[in-house]
Amino acid sequence: MLRHIHIIVIIVMALLQVAGLKSVYSATIDKAQVSALYDEAKDLFKKADEASVRYPQEAQSLYAKAAMRYERIIRDGGIYNGKIFYNLGNVYFRMNDLGRAILNYRRAELYLPDDTNLKQNLGYAREKRRDQIEEKQETKILKTLFFWHYDLSKKVRLIAFIVSFMLTWGFACARVFIKRSFLGWCIAVGAALSLLFAGSIAADEISRDKNLPGVIISSEVTARQGNSETYEHSFKDPLHAGTEFILLEERGEWLNIELADARACWVPAKDVEMVR
Repeated sequence: MLRHIHIIVIIVMALLQVAGLKSVYSATIDKAQVSALYDEAKDLFKKADEASVRYPQEAQSLYAKAAMRYERIIRDGGIYNGKIFYNLGNVYFRMNDLGRAILNYRRAELYLPDDTNLKQNLGYAREKRRDQIEEKQETKILKTLFFWHYDLSKKVRLIAFIVSFMLTWGFACARVFIKRSFLGWCIAVGAALSLLFAGSIAADEISRDKNLPGVIISSEVTARQGNSETYEHSFKDPLHAGTEFILLEERGEWLNIELADARACWVPAKDVEMVR
């Protein structure tokens, strides 16, 4: 019993490290300055929205100023949380910078995995990017077979694990005093669900360490077959802002990346940013 409780504690702590931290401070500016920058950014964004119809050029300038303030909050304030990244993603989306919009929406996802507005905005931004790369068939099959793993957030799966685990032990204790066959079935189902959700959470942790996601932020990038401009093009057409990938290897100023359809190529590090 104590051993199983210890496992729960480990899983809870791991999830808190991944998704529960709302902000991290390593600041060169104080909280008052951060608060002032945040208010300025919100005000600039509002003014930009109001000016966007009649004065689009002025609106773009205001959006850029708002983005600079959010970036400074992150860089100099040492603050990393879902709301900041979400707001910054919205600013870049209004600036038609799909690469940085998707990048910041993905970063916001680390802190706000269940936010409906974030999911909608990220989905809409993905629909607008030039490169519509379909997922490889294996990924589609996995998402269909293990829909609960991909569709449910870590928080929901953690709660489901704890509930099913406690119910399993509750039924086991009850069976000591009540000799009913249905309790055996309840124990088996509870244990199966516990293992299912525990495995799902563990798989997330393993995948998080193994798969490093990134986003192309330059408007256009020529993908190559090696880590130099002397290599041949990997594809007929270049890759564009907003295209997402998984990092395979890093060599100096070049990255070997894998796209959603499993194609691999090399791109300059200066043209991309990592989600985390």
